[in-house]
Amino acid sequence: MTIRRAKWLRGGSTQELGVACAILILGAVISVANPEFLTLENALELVSNYAFVGILAAGLLVVLVSGEIDISFIAIATVAQYLMAASIVRWGGNIAMAFAIAATVGVTLGVVNASVISLLRIPSIVATIATLNIFYGLLIFFASGRWIYNLPAWFRDFGQWKALQFQRADGTAFGISVMAVVLMIVVVVTAGFLRYTMLGRSVYATGGNPVAAQRVGLDVVKIRLFVYGYMGLLAGLAGLVHTLDVQTVAPNALVGKELGVFAAVVLGGCQLTGGVGTVRGTVLGVALLAILSNGLTLARVPAAWYQVVIGLVVLVSVTLGAYQAGGPTWTRTNR
Repeated sequence: MTIRRAKWLRGGSTQELGVACAILILGAVISVANPEFLTLENALELVSNYAFVGILAAGLLVVLVSGEIDISFIAIATVAQYLMAASIVRWGGNIAMAFAIAATVGVTLGVVNASVISLLRIPSIVATIATLNIFYGLLIFFASGRWIYNLPAWFRDFGQWKALQFQRADGTAFGISVMAVVLMIVVVVTAGFLRYTMLGRSVYATGGNPVAAQRVGLDVVKIRLFVYGYMGLLAGLAGLVHTLDVQTVAPNALVGKELGVFAAVVLGGCQLTGGVGTVRGTVLGVALLAILSNGLTLARVPAAWYQVVIGLVVLVSVTLGAYQAGGPTWTRTNR
């Protein structure tokens, strides 16, 4: 592992610092235009609204750090949330069962991804593009495009639960949503195992140099099974969180949200070549996207322009990451 990459593992990077400065500047500009932006209520609302993206970004970070890539996580989230919702509507249950169903479906589909890559020995981007279409196609076929509205009362009540409540000036309450709580738990768990466990160090080592990782005895296949299983787990949880938020499920509701997740991760400094990236950077990336979206909304910019901005963010972030790593990939030789 190079000194440059070791520095990233210890924490702290120019790109993370740049994102943090951008958050402060953008936040200051928006707060001047709209003083309500800096309120606690708006901050908690942003966290709740971006919990779905944040959870997926944590999973994608682990995949990218390992040197792999996953295009199918939105399809996994969609399948998991649909099967979860259909199950609790038909057979009932409780919130623990809902979490268990979503998590099980997510992990299963994630392991399918890893198995396809390992057994067929094809690039992960090709394999997950294929499974993306397979997962979506099977869901659309069996669901016949039906939406699910009539979720149980206990599920709706849990979606409105607040971990901590505050009072507005008019006496009404707001607080930390269950979606935000799930996001916080995911962030802490992901940061903990990446930074402090042998498994986390193995994920970084595999992404940094898979050949060297195999030579020192790391089982790359098992690590791949773990990272895709973990991505699937978080995709299932993200699908559940989205359902708790909107209280409906549609087979095509999440289509097109992949780019925002990728933008958050690469904006935070994760490199597509593997071995580099932190949860801290990913959180900063999600925060910047949330503030940017909020600012565009307050400025009444048409929603279509948000996708343009996200595309530019991805392009700039990947370019900066390539130059930080020693120049564009097309000008570097293997080290």
